Amino acid sequence: MVRVPIVYSKCYSTPRRPFEKERLDQELKLIGEYGLRNKREVWRVRYTLAKMRKAARELLTLEEKDSRRLFEGNALLRRLVRIGVLDEQQMKLDYVLGLKLENFLERRLQTQVFKLGLAKSIHHARVLIRQRHIRVRKQVVTVPSFIVRLDSQKHIDFSLQSPFGGGRPGRVKRRNAKKGKEDTTGGDDAGDDDE
Repeated sequence: MVRVPIVYSKCYSTPRRPFEKERLDQELKLIGEYGLRNKREVWRVRYTLAKMRKAARELLTLEEKDSRRLFEGNALLRRLVRIGVLDEQQMKLDYVLGLKLENFLERRLQTQVFKLGLAKSIHHARVLIRQRHIRVRKQVVTVPSFIVRLDSQKHIDFSLQSPFGGGRPGRVKRRNAKKGKEDTTGGDDAGDDDE
């Protein structure tokens, strides 16, 4: 049997200068502000942004009425509007070049859960997502970096199986409730045995 090699493509690129103080400080600030796990998560978003800007730059070099520019440019702009990075009024390729890292980080599920007030902090939001407490529409999402579309933003809520969303209470709450029942029913019997 012939084994087909799996083709992986890199989803991030490391910085050219590893110890540039301004960049290191900026990345650390972003990690703290958006509750990211490591620098690689910043680099991943930066790489996505770089690819989009590169595509926009390439399309801007073509003529205005070029069929490729019209077709691919429109697709790129529609995609950015759908995920909420660009506004409806900013449907021009020039605005793609003005995008910042923060525009994409704002659209992550982790940030949205915190902004909607479902979590106490940005770090709590990440924990809730990983522990299957959050759903988008009917689907439970366990990926903090999930990019939320504009039409899905209203449908972020606690999962139906989650204790926060009216599901079965958690392990500790069940244990405490059981302990409370034992104290009320078995308290008199325990006293009799000691005497």
